[in-house]
Amino acid sequence: MSFAKAYSGLKGAAVRALAIGACGLAVAGCDTLSSLNPFDKSETYKPEIVADVPAEQLYNDGLARIQKRDFEGAAKKFSALDKQYPYSEWARKGLIMAAYANYEGGLYEESITAAKRYLQLHPSSPDAAYAQYLLASSYYDQIPDITRDQEKSERALMALQELIQRYPKSEYVADAKKKIQVASDQLAGKEMEVGRFYLQKRNYSGAINRFRTVVSRYQTTRHVEEALERLTEAYMAMGIVNEAQTAAAVLGHNFPDSPWYKDAYALLTKGGVEPRENSESWISKAFRGVPQVSQRAG
Repeated sequence: MSFAKAYSGLKGAAVRALAIGACGLAVAGCDTLSSLNPFDKSETYKPEIVADVPAEQLYNDGLARIQKRDFEGAAKKFSALDKQYPYSEWARKGLIMAAYANYEGGLYEESITAAKRYLQLHPSSPDAAYAQYLLASSYYDQIPDITRDQEKSERALMALQELIQRYPKSEYVADAKKKIQVASDQLAGKEMEVGRFYLQKRNYSGAINRFRTVVSRYQTTRHVEEALERLTEAYMAMGIVNEAQTAAAVLGHNFPDSPWYKDAYALLTKGGVEPRENSESWISKAFRGVPQVSQRAG
């Protein structure tokens, strides 16, 4: 959604009280105070009076900086509204705009902080769904390559799922679903990487745990076919033939044309058995009630 579309109504909001009187005294630093001689009447401390900038001016300054693509400067202007006019309508608008400006400027952690604060203070506002979307997107845009820790991928997935659950009619749901698929695929890929390592080291139980996570949690990703084949390998290596047969059978049922099924079938026949599904196996139960897996994963 474009910025203009999302926030065209914000700029024309009614102006709140622009001045609240004298804001107090800005006291000079300790060094300045200590330098004054209390017995010297010629030295007089003159306090500096700092006036608040009107809320509308701060807001419009932020908008102007966005137009110039000075997102960091815009975020500072919007954040000032929350500080100078707390709990006001200007503060609410400034907070969501600060989250937006920080996100556009690539300051993802700052955007996350602003979005979380907005959701905490205004969970039922019209812009709450957008705040959740900015929160999720800030995590999503930080997803690292598969060799690194996937904490950001996990956080992105959780935030995107929360968006769909809390705001199912939101215009951001369609994009959130696409991003969920990508984040899930990334997390499944990491599990596969570790599982392959364990399999190579003949740590079969460790490998099975990783492949099991893929089969149980990430069935709609492109990694599930390989995970089932690797389970066939690991279970056969451990002599747990019935589970190996089930893994291959489920693989063949859902992905009959997969090259991974051909490998699993060849491995079983080499061992003198064929794919055969045990309905009481966790593998079988994991796929129960998940129709057309092959189409969704492909």
